[in-house]
Amino acid sequence: MDLLSLRYFREVARREHISRAARELRVAQPSVSRTIARLEAELGVPLFDRQGRTIRLNRYGAAFLVRVERALSELDDGRRELADAAGLDDGSVAVAAETLLPLTELLAGFRAAHPGVTVRCLQSTPEVMREQLRAREVDFCVASQPLAGPGLGAVRLLREEVLLVVAAGHPLAARERVTVAEIADEPFITTRTGHWQRALLERLFSKIGRRPIISCEGDEPGATHFLVAAGLGIGLIPALARAELPQVPLAWLHLDTPDCVRTLSLVRREDSYLSTAAARFRDMAVAHFAARGRRTRPGEEPGRR
Repeated sequence: MDLLSLRYFREVARREHISRAARELRVAQPSVSRTIARLEAELGVPLFDRQGRTIRLNRYGAAFLVRVERALSELDDGRRELADAAGLDDGSVAVAAETLLPLTELLAGFRAAHPGVTVRCLQSTPEVMREQLRAREVDFCVASQPLAGPGLGAVRLLREEVLLVVAAGHPLAARERVTVAEIADEPFITTRTGHWQRALLERLFSKIGRRPIISCEGDEPGATHFLVAAGLGIGLIPALARAELPQVPLAWLHLDTPDCVRTLSLVRREDSYLSTAAARFRDMAVAHFAARGRRTRPGEEPGRR
């Protein structure tokens, strides 16, 4: 049993597909198949259930995968720790987030400050982010809603109000504040189920015993303001986005409920090695969002844009 066999097994087990695993590993499919067969022969049990060309991880494979992931993760952490200690390279950082838009300034600043660090960004739902952290595919997740799980630790980056946005010509545009009940019959532009905007919207409506009317849903929250400005519906957008949308014809209103907020957190596995590059990213992220929070003028009324 060698490390290559274990890495091949981990990839096949995660994907439950030989061809996809081979593409990810950048090797020929027959090589992966032979390696898995040799590993099963050595262990004396099948690791997958096979039916035609379909494979599924069985109970033996699931139990073995837990140990393999732990062993390979420890070895990867050891390699990173030794590289840090010896100053062999500048390292790498992998970050997942529900939306990458709030990270653009941070990532640009980090790249400028640490040009030798390789940065990898992924857009993921909270469910996928949990799996990415479990599998140690990423160093951090930037979560806009609670991301709890065994061994996960979080640092709060920012807590901000989420505002209601309507087109400049909308009947509510002259208002400064509305209740959820007043917008219960309005069509909403929002994200798909699982994203933080949708979770917040459904939570607000559940308090009045209603379900929101969804006129448009998608995976990219950055498109919301354009669709709202076009008059296709209303939506929820974080308060800090106002400064980035000065030319968009929108009106910004407070929702008269205390929990219409977004809490941005930096989440990582506490049992994984925190490399020098990752520690620098964490520190810069905390400082960056603290500065953004200070730039928000407290008590500012949204009004018309």
